[in-house]
Amino acid sequence: MASPLNDSRSNSSSAPQRAAAMQATTQLIIERSKSTRSAYLAHIQKQKQDRLRRLALAPANQAHGYAALPGKDKIAIRSQPVPMLAIISAYNDVLSAHQPLETYPSIIKDEARKHASVAQFAGGVPAMCDGVTQGQAGMELSLFSRDVIAMSSAIALSHELYDGQILLGVCDKIVPGLLLGALSFGHLPAIFVPAGPMASGLSNTEKSAVRKQFAQGQVSEEDLLASEMAAYHDKGTCTFYGTANSNQLLLEAMGLMIPGAAFVQPDDPRRELLTRAATAQLARLAHDKKAAIGELVNERVIVNAIVALLATGGSTNHTIHWVAIARAAGIILTWEDIHALAAVVPTLTRVYPNGEADVNSFDAAGGIAAVMATLLDAGLLHNDVQTVMGLGLQAYTRRLINANARSLQYELNPAKGTDDTIIRTVADPFLSEGGLRMLEGNLGRAIVKVSAVAQEHRYIRAQARVFESQHAVIAAFKANEFTQDTVVVVRGQGPKACGMPELHQLTPTLSVLLDRGLKVALVTDGRMSGASGKVPAAIHVCPESAEGGPIARIVDGDWIEVDCEHGTLRFFEDTLDWQSRAPHLPITSLSDIGTGRELFANCRKNVTRADHGATIF
Repeated sequence: MASPLNDSRSNSSSAPQRAAAMQATTQLIIERSKSTRSAYLAHIQKQKQDRLRRLALAPANQAHGYAALPGKDKIAIRSQPVPMLAIISAYNDVLSAHQPLETYPSIIKDEARKHASVAQFAGGVPAMCDGVTQGQAGMELSLFSRDVIAMSSAIALSHELYDGQILLGVCDKIVPGLLLGALSFGHLPAIFVPAGPMASGLSNTEKSAVRKQFAQGQVSEEDLLASEMAAYHDKGTCTFYGTANSNQLLLEAMGLMIPGAAFVQPDDPRRELLTRAATAQLARLAHDKKAAIGELVNERVIVNAIVALLATGGSTNHTIHWVAIARAAGIILTWEDIHALAAVVPTLTRVYPNGEADVNSFDAAGGIAAVMATLLDAGLLHNDVQTVMGLGLQAYTRRLINANARSLQYELNPAKGTDDTIIRTVADPFLSEGGLRMLEGNLGRAIVKVSAVAQEHRYIRAQARVFESQHAVIAAFKANEFTQDTVVVVRGQGPKACGMPELHQLTPTLSVLLDRGLKVALVTDGRMSGASGKVPAAIHVCPESAEGGPIARIVDGDWIEVDCEHGTLRFFEDTLDWQSRAPHLPITSLSDIGTGRELFANCRKNVTRADHGATIF
């Protein structure tokens, strides 16, 4: 079997040609976004000029805002006055990655005082664990939780007391939601503070093997639970390279965190040093009234995020999230842009599910700094950008060292990967192209993640089996109904139908079919987890079945082609027959009630398409 991560194809483009193509895509985004970006920047300027300074607030307003501050902080606020920093946190005990955030506010408040500032816990935002809700009704709230987090952030900032935002969050929808909220107060500087990954437990490969055994009835539920608890065993993010850890890498690539902050474990002594450094830096920016996040997050910064995503085979969820984030800053990013960048950005990492290593091994091998150093050297990142650290990305190409140091210390020179089975250079990549692509054809458009898909599995033409839920697919598998090459179609899973849940429970089942020698692919208007792996999956299909998209007309036995190499997604049926079919619309009432879903009816009604960010804004 050919390795999915050692592409035999040779991209003839030279490094200068790749860089020129990246620049050209950026320029297209800039031109397309002129009016919307100008309007957003004008809005920021108006916020700067018109927003009520604390001392312009009425005495009663000020008194309410200061009432619970310690005495010394009250004196500082009234007599100097010093900047106030808003702490917005997604802390809860359910998310292992967020549990360590419990103690961060006290650290931040203490450090802020050292830099002539006052920090105040401005508000908490909801944060759900997709790992808990996978396959459950609660997963239908997951995508919408991103926009709820954005609105919750705005409520926390609406008191107009603050001069800067310090944002505590790590996982899936939480970071995109916090960033959307921060951009709605784009006149303020902002900095993100994570908690880091958990220590490595049972390897992701061993965990995946047990899941496949369970899918085939070879191990018990108790065996599966023991395996899962050995993998997810401590505080910190899950150690695979899914949406949560992709979030952290993208934030560093955008210059919105302290360099090296992403993958330092919660109990590492540097973790508190990084939190204090973030507080100190935000205080400086607030004092100087610099680095407004809405000005910092420009078209070049958005492209840097997408380049980093593609180079590392990151989560498919970000083809939705970063489209929404860009638009919140007045920037029109499209799937075509992502596809164009994927053609010139090589895949540089092998981190599970795209390889054997976890994020701890990735960090030990050079991590984000090594990836950014080789991309920057090849001209595939824009260096003419402002970050929370100042102009340029050089600070993010140097590795954080000395775990037992009392201060943060970095390598003097740009980092290099120390293990070429995990990290490679642009000159010697694992794949000549990026890990995500767009598919398009008479079934609509979709996103596919190819970074973990073997070459021989990237094309399939087979008859469809149509299902209305992932549970129905699993039931058919258990009944031994898959005996030939199949394109599994799971529809009625889009944002308007039921909130676009992840269908991660399909991964072990479909992987077993591949292992049995069958060709199989998934086509769905739903999402897959950031951990989606070796099965070719055309996901986020637009238009979705709830809108009467072509996917709603597919019936069992239709011939479907999924071509990841040439970017096509199409059916082969008589055109007249196809057009005469009535679309099979999902029964949306199934998602109308229970598990809080009745509260999100307006979200389902007003949400945009996946390729427009699947947002209610």
